[in-house]
Amino acid sequence: MRSLLPTVAEQLFQDIQKSYQETSQIPDDLLIALKFVFGPCALQALDLVDQRSVTCLSSPSGRKVFQVMGGSGRLYTCFVSCHYCPCPAFAYTVLRRNEGLLCKHILAAYLFQAMGVTQQDSVSDQQMSMLLSGTAAP
Repeated sequence: MRSLLPTVAEQLFQDIQKSYQETSQIPDDLLIALKFVFGPCALQALDLVDQRSVTCLSSPSGRKVFQVMGGSGRLYTCFVSCHYCPCPAFAYTVLRRNEGLLCKHILAAYLFQAMGVTQQDSVSDQQMSMLLSGTAAP
């Protein structure tokens, strides 16, 4: 599935992935680019990455979502495939004011994928359906 992010963001994630695979770190120039492209949420997302706050949930049918523990301790179920997070910052900054590409939770999920350090958990198709409908958590 094609990403909903601009090409420059996609290239940035590819560069981060390549660099992290080679050196196990993100160089300063890519950190600066991350801050330039994503603004203030970049530092917050990196903090979530450092705290290992992202878990990828996948089901036997191949569906996948990311659960991100926010700084407040609340767990957000993020849908990277359709570029959505239920947090207030996403609703206000991204959807309402159109001032950012995404919130810190989705950015953290993208960074975890690029760095290959995502925690993985499996859920049943029924649990995934409940997550997707917003009726329950696993």
